[in-house]
Amino acid sequence: MRIGLDVMGGDFAPEAAVKGAIMALDAIGSHDRIVLFGDEARIRAILAEEGCEADRFDIVATSQVIEMSDHPVRAFRRKEDSSIVVGFRYLAEGRIDGFASAGSTGAMMVGSTQVIKAIDRVIRPTISVSIPTISGKPVLILDVGLNVDCKPDVLEQYALIGSIYAESLGMSNPSVALLNIGTEPTKGNLQAKAAFELLELGGEAGRYNFVGNIEPSSIFTS
Repeated sequence: MRIGLDVMGGDFAPEAAVKGAIMALDAIGSHDRIVLFGDEARIRAILAEEGCEADRFDIVATSQVIEMSDHPVRAFRRKEDSSIVVGFRYLAEGRIDGFASAGSTGAMMVGSTQVIKAIDRVIRPTISVSIPTISGKPVLILDVGLNVDCKPDVLEQYALIGSIYAESLGMSNPSVALLNIGTEPTKGNLQAKAAFELLELGGEAGRYNFVGNIEPSSIFTS
C-alpha cells in the first residue's frame, strides 16, 4: 500500500507532518510506503535533522500550498501544483492508495467530490473520529468538521455510513445515536426532530441500530 501525505497543511507544517510520518514508519508494514507531497528541500532538511534517511520515503515535489484562508474551489483550480491538488491527482491515477492532509478541509472535500467522486448515492462526505470513553469502549462521531449544516437526510445517511465503518473497526452491531440537547424524541430544533424521525424509520427497517438521542455529556460514559 502506498499512503500519500500532504506535509504542507495544518499547524506547524511541514515539520509536524514529516515528524509524524517518521513515527508512522514503525507502525506500517514492510511492504507499505509513505509518499510525501510538498516542498522537497524543506522535507529533506527536516528528515536530515531527525536523522532519517530520505530514501525511506517517496517525495513528490510541489511548489504551491492551499492556505486555510483560500477559497477551496478557487484554490483547487488555481493552485494546480499545490500539495493537495497533486496528491489527489496521484490518487485518481492510482499511483497512491490513500491520501491524507491536516490542511484545508474545504480543499480536501473538493478533491474528494470532484476528483475522486463520491460512492454512488452518497450525498456528502463526512469526517469521523474515534474517541475513548470511561468504559473503554470507543465511540465514533460523525461529522466533526466538514459540514456546518447537515440536512436531515444527510444525517440519516451518516448513521448508515458510520455504522458500516464502525463494524469494519470491529464494533459488533454498533448503537447509533443522534447528538442532541436532550434524550427525549421531541428535543432539538426542526432539523434535529426531522432527523430523529428518519433515523427511527431507518432503525425499524434494520438499516442500523438506532437507540435515540444522546446528550454530549453521555458520550464519554456510554
